[in-house]
Amino acid sequence: MDVLVNLKPMLLAQLQSGDYVGFTFFIGSMAMAAATVFFFFQFSQVQGKWKDSMLVSGLITFIAAVHYFYMRDFWATNQASPTEFRYIDWILTVPLMCVEFYLILRAFGAKQGLLWRMIFYSVWMLVTGYLGETVFRDQSPLWGFISTLGYAGILYEVWLGSAKRLSRNSNDPKLQRAFSTLAWFVLVGWAIYPIGYMAIPESGWLAGVLDVRSMDLIYNIGDAVNKIGFGLVIYSLAVGKTAEVEGISAEAGARERVG
Repeated sequence: MDVLVNLKPMLLAQLQSGDYVGFTFFIGSMAMAAATVFFFFQFSQVQGKWKDSMLVSGLITFIAAVHYFYMRDFWATNQASPTEFRYIDWILTVPLMCVEFYLILRAFGAKQGLLWRMIFYSVWMLVTGYLGETVFRDQSPLWGFISTLGYAGILYEVWLGSAKRLSRNSNDPKLQRAFSTLAWFVLVGWAIYPIGYMAIPESGWLAGVLDVRSMDLIYNIGDAVNKIGFGLVIYSLAVGKTAEVEGISAEAGARERVG
């Protein structure tokens, strides 16, 4: 009984009245968890190489869900941005999101060089971004610029580089639509992160213009939209291509029976 009495206030303290940032931490954690269940269940509904894409989509939201459960408790306890937890999450999930580009283009000639370039760019972006936001906080504009070089590398690959060329040359409308949507996620959806970086108090270029608490709100919403949206695009592509293969197989079977 004493354990329950002590536990109840702790559970109620997880979310204070009027804490809209904490509210989005709760929404984010549950949305990521729900998306993970969906993606893992859909794993068996697709065929061949698309299983890898669905598995990676589920891993992305699973990793994010675990970290969001930690981040929401950190926020509730400290009312401070969980910077370390965010970067641990991003250092795992962002490279996996970049891996998705390689996986969907693999059948159209994507080489491992593309895979490793995308991973390198994402890790570079996140490691240098973390250093600028923590260790070298007073020099955050410089480190922000260094971090943006990695982001620029990712943008180049998906908008102008080999990934874009592979998509364009595939002559596959489903793939091209999905690739274009993912590219827009990277350009528009990921743009909130450098904006938040520029809002770092004292040293950021937008310090005093954007409230850091508001940036946590934007990060939470952005993470949910970007990670879950990314996975849903992959899911739509995987289901579409599986149905296409099954349709071809069914048609071939019918011809054999007729013959």
